[in-house]
Amino acid sequence: MEEALNKPDILTPQDLRRLIDAFYGRVRADELLGPVFEARIPAGHWPQHLDTMTRFWTAALLAQAAGYRGNPGAKHIFLPIEKAHFTRWLALFGQTVDELFAGHNATEAKLRARKMGEMFQAKIASARAGGGHAVL
Repeated sequence: MEEALNKPDILTPQDLRRLIDAFYGRVRADELLGPVFEARIPAGHWPQHLDTMTRFWTAALLAQAAGYRGNPGAKHIFLPIEKAHFTRWLALFGQTVDELFAGHNATEAKLRARKMGEMFQAKIASARAGGGHAVL
């Protein structure tokens, strides 16, 4: 527990960028998740994706206007992903948060990620059951 005292909480967009860069570095190297992302995000577009994810988490976690525009549910609904992908994504996310940060916002980030994963899984299941039609 003493180690947690030496870690900062997630307080700024710069903290989130640090988290996003570390996390997606792991995702890209992961044998399960890497190919899914590689198929959807060309190498030259990763800086833009990392910027978008930082803006998303800045708005979602810090409640700061960050210029995020998008529909994350729609981006995920037709990806070739299953429960195992979500499980791995959440594990890597939680590990990355825990290695870099500790505190209220760090805990909240993991909770929000879990809730988003549950929502995405439900939306994907609904779309697949409905022949590809889903309400997002």
